[in-house]
Amino acid sequence: MPTYKIAVIGDKDSILGFKTIGVDTYPVTSSEEALAVLKKLAASDCGVIFLTEELAGELTDVVNELNKRFLPAVVLIPNSKGTLGIGIDQIKKNVEKAIGADILFRKEG
Repeated sequence: MPTYKIAVIGDKDSILGFKTIGVDTYPVTSSEEALAVLKKLAASDCGVIFLTEELAGELTDVVNELNKRFLPAVVLIPNSKGTLGIGIDQIKKNVEKAIGADILFRKEG
């Protein structure tokens, strides 16, 4: 069975903590840099790529294309300034698609 790597792409302040737990970190300063790294990782043995929401917002088309594939899983995370809500929306849509209902965020009546 193949062994897959885990990587994180984002600004240095947002991803620094991942390095302490052994995740491959890719600090970038622009969406162009992030795109190049994301494409490189998607073509490699990377199973999970964490990407800051801010960058994902600038790379929507590529992230959507990658999300159609089984691997790598692209997981959106907040940056050091906070969340934009994009990551949680993605999780909600994936859960609804998988089971046909919103079980995570439905409002109790």
